[in-house]
Amino acid sequence: MSGIRDRVLSTLAGQLGRPHGLFGKGVAHFLNLGNKAMIESSVRAADPAHGARVADIGFGGGVGLTLLLDAVGADGVVHGVEVATDMLTRARAAHTAPITAGRLTLTEGSMTSLPLETDSLDAAITVNTIYFVPDLDTAATELARVIRPGGTAVIGIGDPDTMSRIPLTRYGFTLRPVPDVIAALERAGCKVEHRPVAHKPIPYHLLIARPN
Repeated sequence: MSGIRDRVLSTLAGQLGRPHGLFGKGVAHFLNLGNKAMIESSVRAADPAHGARVADIGFGGGVGLTLLLDAVGADGVVHGVEVATDMLTRARAAHTAPITAGRLTLTEGSMTSLPLETDSLDAAITVNTIYFVPDLDTAATELARVIRPGGTAVIGIGDPDTMSRIPLTRYGFTLRPVPDVIAALERAGCKVEHRPVAHKPIPYHLLIARPN
């Protein structure tokens, strides 16, 4: 019985890291619902101006793309970067108008090798993604690289102590202490503001990084 449970939880954890197939459609819906509060907070913390160039890195179900498009307005540009090809296909079907207008660009890529030019973004968000990134320092360096001087990157993560009590996170998740994530961003040359947010059922943390 425990073997079946392990397989189910491992499969679900894998879907959260890279949603795909028929099951992935349900996971995308779950991600939009479960992550929306943190994504909304991340967009507010990034505070992009109208006309800004921004990105949602690891956009999953895609709700962050819509929020960023609204935030930067008709003259802004949003880049969506996602490792899961099925989520890219889903987002392309859902956002044909802004893609055609040149307001939204969707690209396959990982946090450790971002398909974006150096100093090309005014702001970026990435929410509930770093659990699935083995090399945190490289991810932090890449994030700092693509943000222009004076820009802002926001990493949103669930409280690791709370998440460690969820059985699912024992499968494929790397739950890092918040100070470790802050330290990686600082090593990448960023000044970091930490905003803990009380939220049920899982509190979360916003790490607001600004390249020095």
